[in-house]
Amino acid sequence: MSLSTHVLDAGLGRPAEGVPIRLTRSGDPAPALFSAVTDSDGRHRHQDAGKDVPLAAGIYDLTFDTGAYFAASGQSGFYPKVTVTFEITDVTAHHHVPLLLSPFAFSTYRGS
Repeated sequence: MSLSTHVLDAGLGRPAEGVPIRLTRSGDPAPALFSAVTDSDGRHRHQDAGKDVPLAAGIYDLTFDTGAYFAASGQSGFYPKVTVTFEITDVTAHHHVPLLLSPFAFSTYRGS
């Protein structure tokens, strides 16, 4: 199983670089499985030493700190964070969770 994300800033028409993200098991008070920031292309792939980090089947929350991103890019937005909750049922598949973001809207879908 591999996990990646891609954040696009629809308001500015470019990748959203530097968005802080966190992955947790949904409803689990344990520390985050990872915390990272999106790269210059607005992407992050959950890896360790260049290898995908396996995740077990279950429900996960991928939280984007959009408030920090908007502040850093000189914008103000309505959503200070966006949490996408998704379920992994096939641990052999790649899971891509993209986020299309603007100051007053967002959307997501299961990517490939």
